[in-house]
Amino acid sequence: MKFGKIFKKQMVPEWVEAYVDYNGLKRVLKEIRSYKHSKLTRAASRVSQQAEALHRSFSGLSFHPRHSERAGDIEDQVIKVDTVQEEGSRKLYETKFLKKSEEGGEFEESFFKKLDENLNKVNKFYRDKVKEVIEEAALLDKQMDALIALRVKMQKPDVDNLNLEKHPSDKVVVDTSDNTMRTQGTANTDMVHGIERTNIPEEEASHIMADIVPVSHTNGDEEEASIGDKQDLREILERVKMNDVLESPITTLKGVFGDSNEPISKKGLKKGEEQLRLVFSEFYQKLRRLKEYSFMNLLAFSKIMKKYEKIASRNASRNYMKIVDNSLIGSSDEVNRLLERVEVTFVKHFSSGNRREGMKCLRPKIKRERHRVTFFSGFFSGCSIALVIAVVFKIESRKIMEKNYGTEYMANIIPLYSLFGFIILHMLMYSANIYFWKRYRVNYTFIFGFKQGTELGDREVFLVSTGLAVLAFVCFLLNLQLDMDWRMKHHKTLPEVIPLCLATIVLFILFCPFNIIYRSSRFFFIRSLFHCICAPLYEVTLPDFFLGDHLTSQIQAIRSFELFICYYGLGEYLQRQNKCHSHGVYNAFYFVVAVIPYWLRFLQCIRRLCEEKESVHGYNALKYMLTIIAVIVRTAYELKKGRTWMILALVSSGVATGMNTFWDIVIDWGLLRKHSKNPYLRDKLLVPHKSVYFAAMVVNVILRVAWMQLVLEFNLKSLHKIAVTSIISCLEIIRRGIWSFFRLENEHLNNVGKYRAFKSVPHPFHYYDDDDVDKDD
Repeated sequence: MKFGKIFKKQMVPEWVEAYVDYNGLKRVLKEIRSYKHSKLTRAASRVSQQAEALHRSFSGLSFHPRHSERAGDIEDQVIKVDTVQEEGSRKLYETKFLKKSEEGGEFEESFFKKLDENLNKVNKFYRDKVKEVIEEAALLDKQMDALIALRVKMQKPDVDNLNLEKHPSDKVVVDTSDNTMRTQGTANTDMVHGIERTNIPEEEASHIMADIVPVSHTNGDEEEASIGDKQDLREILERVKMNDVLESPITTLKGVFGDSNEPISKKGLKKGEEQLRLVFSEFYQKLRRLKEYSFMNLLAFSKIMKKYEKIASRNASRNYMKIVDNSLIGSSDEVNRLLERVEVTFVKHFSSGNRREGMKCLRPKIKRERHRVTFFSGFFSGCSIALVIAVVFKIESRKIMEKNYGTEYMANIIPLYSLFGFIILHMLMYSANIYFWKRYRVNYTFIFGFKQGTELGDREVFLVSTGLAVLAFVCFLLNLQLDMDWRMKHHKTLPEVIPLCLATIVLFILFCPFNIIYRSSRFFFIRSLFHCICAPLYEVTLPDFFLGDHLTSQIQAIRSFELFICYYGLGEYLQRQNKCHSHGVYNAFYFVVAVIPYWLRFLQCIRRLCEEKESVHGYNALKYMLTIIAVIVRTAYELKKGRTWMILALVSSGVATGMNTFWDIVIDWGLLRKHSKNPYLRDKLLVPHKSVYFAAMVVNVILRVAWMQLVLEFNLKSLHKIAVTSIISCLEIIRRGIWSFFRLENEHLNNVGKYRAFKSVPHPFHYYDDDDVDKDD
């Protein structure tokens, strides 16, 4: 694999713009190569004409190349790199190309100018990130002070006047010299993290990445210097309290109706320890990514300079790489030392000194691709297609639709199985979204907050959806076979129970506590669903409101679930008739079920408005309120009919459709920016073909308007009403799948613009400084 592909693959997606523009530099080198080639072609004709004359002129002379060889041994100075000092002791590098006067020198000068821009950009980003992690490490030091003091207090509650002696391993930040960015020196300028840069093959670069994190070690001198660092336990405890985070129903209710500040108990301390483990784990991943960022950029500079030497036939690589190695990204050792201290601190305090267990928690689990997933996905796909054909042949061979009871029979059974059809289609759309998110490097695992190594890929989701499709089609085919079999006429209730058994199996798999069928993903879904149901008592995260938006596209599936309760709970299946609409309670819940998803999203928007104080959430809540009104009026028209209800349904649905369409395209997708680099789109696009975005906007408008068919009820004689409703529901699921891709693309680009590559985990303890105390006084 070429280095360019490895380099792109190893990039942190949100930091793409901060890396060396390797492809841009290669394009400049191609211009230099094409110019050199054309120059040689022109010179070749002149040389061939003079070759014979030169041969005759020098045929009698002997040629001694000693002077030429000696001149070749002396490296001509091609470049001169100057350092410009900026405010805040920041350095900028400017390279002067000394061969500019030569023919074609302007191309090489532009190459070094672009190279300097990349070096300055990389150093600036690295400096800012190192400063950021040092500040974060200082905060973690205070968190560790609080944790250790509270542990001592819990073990010895009656002891107050105790000095807290801190071992050097308890500190995340190691005292540095006057120079904040400590350097390693310039002795090993040709080494990259212990590896000679020029000897790193391109195909091995990706394998080196997994081993660049240094092994932890402690310095004896540092222990002796810090052994006397003691603090008074009472002083620390007086300055520490648990952070008040309204992330659960209990803490939310306490925060609204009363004081949630309570003395720290053992349960609270344990919760704080777990939260601090997450903070350390996320901080460690940030340090690892920063280390990889440094390594890959240094390697990119080395590779591009080797290419330059090969194309331009000039010896400039060694001089320029000395400058790169002496720059901040090549000489700073802060990240290395922070990695070591985090490892030592975490192993000691969170894994009881067991380094293997501690490193297992800190280092991300690498997900392995399994061939059996691909095999069973293909197998279940083939089985699903075969079962669909079998169902069609069964209906046609028995001529069910031509019989008197056929239409009524299908009207009873289709709504029961359509629930599983909607779920399968939604999962297939999600699988397709994951595939395209991966293809266009949308970091969906970070956006959703999946635990690294446990997230489902497109193949796993496709496997689950095809497996459910096989199970549903087998039950449906069995249902048809038992209903049509004359020997089962005396056991008519048996086929009616099959959909209930299928629903029971699906629910059992979903809530199964055993570690089978992707338990972590199932529990993640259940937790997000529970947060949606309990809105606004839980803090609203992106997975929660993303799932809430998807629930608004599954109203018909939720109504099918309501039908299950009515059909089997009220005994309708014994009569083989669906008369649920004759029950007043069912009709009342028919209204409520359609409103619930939009109401939950409305509450989530209200919660975010109260917490974030951003008006956009208020407008979003208004959008969902208009949609709720439209759904209620439309449902009333569906049950009661009448011209008045039809006009009200048309007006309310039209307003809601217009508002939702505008919000989808402008707010959620960030498109229709008139003054952007890409007219009527946005400045940054991940999909290279602009027509895809315009097509998506048109399709979104068409599918948004499609639900108006439920109000207008065009006379479609060839389709039953249930079939029309099912088709429109499927189109809404497809629209939601398209919406999901561009919604996450826009979210990802927002993260890229802010270089936000790691989730922010709140600290469990609040530590009052002297400045805070003075302010309170």
